[in-house]
Amino acid sequence: MNEERLKQIRRQYEELQQRLQEPGTWQDPAVFAKLQREAQELAPVAEATLAWEKSGQQLGELEEMLADPELREIAWEEKQALLRQREEQEHRLKLLLLPKDPNDGKNVIMEIRAGVGGEEGALFAADLYRMYALYAETRRWNIEVVNLNETELGGIKEMSFVVEGESAFSRLKYEGGGHRVQRVPVTESGGRIHTSAATVAVLPQVEEVDFRLNMNELKIDTFRSSGAGGQHVNKTESAIRVTHLPTGLVVECQDERSQYKNKDRALSIMRAKLYEQEQEKQHAALAAERKSQVGSGDRSDRIRTYNFPQNRVTDHRLTGEGRSFNLESIINGNLDPLLDALIASDQAEKLAAGEREA
Repeated sequence: MNEERLKQIRRQYEELQQRLQEPGTWQDPAVFAKLQREAQELAPVAEATLAWEKSGQQLGELEEMLADPELREIAWEEKQALLRQREEQEHRLKLLLLPKDPNDGKNVIMEIRAGVGGEEGALFAADLYRMYALYAETRRWNIEVVNLNETELGGIKEMSFVVEGESAFSRLKYEGGGHRVQRVPVTESGGRIHTSAATVAVLPQVEEVDFRLNMNELKIDTFRSSGAGGQHVNKTESAIRVTHLPTGLVVECQDERSQYKNKDRALSIMRAKLYEQEQEKQHAALAAERKSQVGSGDRSDRIRTYNFPQNRVTDHRLTGEGRSFNLESIINGNLDPLLDALIASDQAEKLAAGEREA
């Protein structure tokens, strides 16, 4: 156990708590929110460290009791229970000390695009969005659709939406990648099983305090929102298209309620995309390691297969019997068992890597 690191984290937590009490911090909402988020991230380690230190003190007291013949039996039983408790505390601290993704506490921008399979791929993309919407409801997260391009049959060619909620990115980041479906499409008259696909991109919603856009590098256009078949949803040019001139990245946002809101959302998504690009540049040297990790989010990877005839979802990043889940449950938004398995696998891999390096 790295006691020096634990002490350092406790000091950082105490310093953050002090800064949050300073009047100057309150006057800047963005800085206050950032410091509060950092304090919340350190709080579990600080609290677990206090519990671990307290159990260590109790062990010392029990050692003294063991020297007393009258108290030895009771002290020995208490010591065994306390040793088991400390073992659990140390394991928890090891997990808490694993390298944290700085984006885990952020909201999420998700994009779903139909892949191979034509109309069936678009219908599967719609099923994926429904799955995430139901899951967000169970977590009491809020979803707001930013852009939607539907087909005549109700499928989704492409869409983007924002998920707002506590630790949304820490769980949904494992959804990034290729999703494959095997089933009999509604468009298939012969009853044959087809394989179709959709891709999911997961981006952390980045605040301006984390990444600042250069407005001189952006071209902003307005146009009319449209629905399936190209029919206009409204008669005003409320939709926004933002183009990042140096890279050619384009973001569209269609929300019939407000042009200003569309612009804010489009800029937020553009900021997230550019932030992701910058992060990828900074971590290019670790690309091989990242690909080997659970939940790398590589969009070219096929991460999961939804087999409807067998009522089974298989996540290809997991191994053994624990890689398969009940399809009906998953597709109806019960994602926690699958995501918990991915998180546990990720943690186990990181712990093993840390032990090898040590």
